Amino acid sequence: MVRERKLIEIDNPPIEQDRIQRKRVLNVGGNDKRIPIPQHYDQWDHVMLDIDPKGLPDVVCDARELVTLPASEYDSIYCSHNLEHYYRHDVPKVLAGFLHVLKSEGFVYIRVPDMGELMRRIANEDLDISDFLYQSPAGPITVMDVIYGYGDEIERTGQDFFAHKTGFTEKSLTTTLTKAGFPYIFSHASNLEITAIGFIDPPDDKKLASLNISQTQSASRQTVPGTITTGRS
Repeated sequence: MVRERKLIEIDNPPIEQDRIQRKRVLNVGGNDKRIPIPQHYDQWDHVMLDIDPKGLPDVVCDARELVTLPASEYDSIYCSHNLEHYYRHDVPKVLAGFLHVLKSEGFVYIRVPDMGELMRRIANEDLDISDFLYQSPAGPITVMDVIYGYGDEIERTGQDFFAHKTGFTEKSLTTTLTKAGFPYIFSHASNLEITAIGFIDPPDDKKLASLNISQTQSASRQTVPGTITTGRS
């Protein structure tokens, strides 16, 4: 079931006109609007979608059901630390939904844990599954938390949608995005996180510059700069 909150009163034409002219980003699985999103979205309308109504999302919806929403509504999808919360066989459904709600000139901006780097660190540092990896604002993060989801949050809420059900390396993420219909991908991996920006149509120089992507880079597995911010871990 999908429930969308009214964002703007229909009897206020000036505000509605301004909303139409501004670009719109759909923050999928953002949990809470107080969690920062990348700076290039500062002047955009920020619409948050989440399955959990407790965070007061603008749209209450399971991301596997995005195809039930109106088509071609958004200029970008931002999905930070959410894609790993779906089973592998459901990921194509989520990405098909991204394609459905995006405009043809739109793009996805995805962040997920880097399972490739995690495996290398486990091997190189002889880590056990319960060993500490880093300190997050939510608390200490262990190897198990990165693989299976933040255990304290899952226990506290009793909600299994906070659990991780799949994982990605940089290669597997870019391959998955390409198969889903995003043939122009720029990606980067660091600090146990993969960032990938995928375009439906070839991005022009202006769009690449707005995202701080080098205009000389080819659209394959390239670097996208930016600081690490997280939604769900």
